Amino acid sequence: MILGICGSPRKQATEHVLESALSMLEGEGLETEFFTVRGKNISPCRHCDYCLKNRECVLKDDMFPLYELLRKARGIIIATPVYNGGVSAQVKAIMDRCRALGAEDYDALRGKVGMGIAVGGDRCGGQEPALMQIHTFYILNGVIPVSGGSFGANLGACFWSRDTLEGVKEDSYGFKTLKKTLSMFKRFLESEGR
Repeated sequence: MILGICGSPRKQATEHVLESALSMLEGEGLETEFFTVRGKNISPCRHCDYCLKNRECVLKDDMFPLYELLRKARGIIIATPVYNGGVSAQVKAIMDRCRALGAEDYDALRGKVGMGIAVGGDRCGGQEPALMQIHTFYILNGVIPVSGGSFGANLGACFWSRDTLEGVKEDSYGFKTLKKTLSMFKRFLESEGR
């Protein structure tokens, strides 16, 4: 199963792009699961070390269903709107809360394949730094980060939404970067025998 995590609190551009990506993968016969932070209660990590002692998070909120999805996933796609040149606070909370998943099982995410999607209101609105944050999270957790490669999708799928759903739908170049990144993502899944 490929897990798509939408890090936007709104049902707009980021959700549309992630749903498009998952639809493309389904069209190639892959099973997908969509998770959105919209309407969910996911508190930030308290760094209280409860998880280190008890092998689970002390915060009993909407992160718990996501832990189960992360355990089952073969591949992970994190899609984020760009806020101040980085990932949304909701995506950062998810990343930080995965500390409990690692405390439960150090290798919980190791060997999975991961890619990122960043949607910015400007063409050069911080998409690549946001993708670097996603890749750093993957690397620290043993996930294999995948980009679209040179010449157009260096770190992953980058979109220019013009702060509207219609804007992202018209971003043909953004969809080109998505297709390149999904192609590499799928190749990595196949090469790893997943």
